[in-house]
Amino acid sequence: MPFETSRRSFLGSLAAAGAAAPLLGALPATPHPAPQRILVLGGTGFLGPHFVRLARANGHTVTLFNRGKSNPGLFADIEQLRGDREKGELETLQGREFDVVVDTSGYVPAHVEATARLFAAKAKLYQFISTVSVYPGFGSGTETITEATPVGTVGDEDVAKVSTIRQSMPFYGPLKARCEAAAEAAMPGRTCVIRPGLIVGPGDPTDRFTWWPARIDQGGEVLAPGDPDGPVQFVDARDLAAWMLHCVEQSVVGVHNATGPAGSLSMHELLAACKCATTNPVTLVWASEEFLARNEVQPWMQMPLWIPREGRAMVDCSRAIAAGLRFRPVADTVRDTLAWVKAERAGKPFTTTGLPAERERELITKLRAPAGK
Repeated sequence: MPFETSRRSFLGSLAAAGAAAPLLGALPATPHPAPQRILVLGGTGFLGPHFVRLARANGHTVTLFNRGKSNPGLFADIEQLRGDREKGELETLQGREFDVVVDTSGYVPAHVEATARLFAAKAKLYQFISTVSVYPGFGSGTETITEATPVGTVGDEDVAKVSTIRQSMPFYGPLKARCEAAAEAAMPGRTCVIRPGLIVGPGDPTDRFTWWPARIDQGGEVLAPGDPDGPVQFVDARDLAAWMLHCVEQSVVGVHNATGPAGSLSMHELLAACKCATTNPVTLVWASEEFLARNEVQPWMQMPLWIPREGRAMVDCSRAIAAGLRFRPVADTVRDTLAWVKAERAGKPFTTTGLPAERERELITKLRAPAGK
């Protein structure tokens, strides 16, 4: 039978999911931070622009270093240094001094080592944006992941073969861990390593969250994955960027997992938030994990955000929360993501996530047949 949620029950479940939030309280009052000179390695992709805008709004001077290939017209009014880390082209950074280096584009240990060493005697903080994929159990185990959980490893012989971002992908998580170590080795005690989970919100190029607000806004019967109470985790890029800046301003160091929300959030509650963002009639049709497995429906990409029970390791972000990470309401993320989809990519099909409409209808029909029950 379809598993349906009314707007009233959604509001109740959302209140339950956010019950832990009031316990966090507001951030303690701190003096207005002195303006800092911030170098951002990258800065024109998805997360970077959110950080750059916030940093500038807070009175900091921001300089970007990148190849000038992604969004080249963005931030035309601030200093942008050109170079290519993959080719070792760091000449424009020579002789420059910055208070903080924010590395949003490090994938290869040698690249991170080169930039961290370049500013080891000049900068007071190196902030490296890593990933929860450093943990080999993420997505394949059920243990709660903390910053003390061992990270994945990769052999020196494989590291030696990697000089580009594309080459790094087969070893993505372990190489990110090696990047973390490279930054810390160059600037011991002055590195801030942030390990986000899935980053979502307006501008997200991956569609791994965007699929749900967009699909549900189309209305009709929507195939929903697995158990409705299964938890999901993600962080709005704007919340992550705000906390990155907080860490810069407060000189926060160490390793922090950074995904959300603060309390628990189920797939059922997320999809109900998507329903509340649309005026189109929607029916959620829930398919069991067993049904999805029999019909070769892949988790995560074909059913975005869904991870089967046996691989559903949750990430503990209490350390980041204690250090100031805060989250906006899930309904706000859904609303703003849907508004961005409609404004910026209306009519553009989803090619890497979700199910084609014909396949979705086929599965719902099969699910309702006696043999599919």
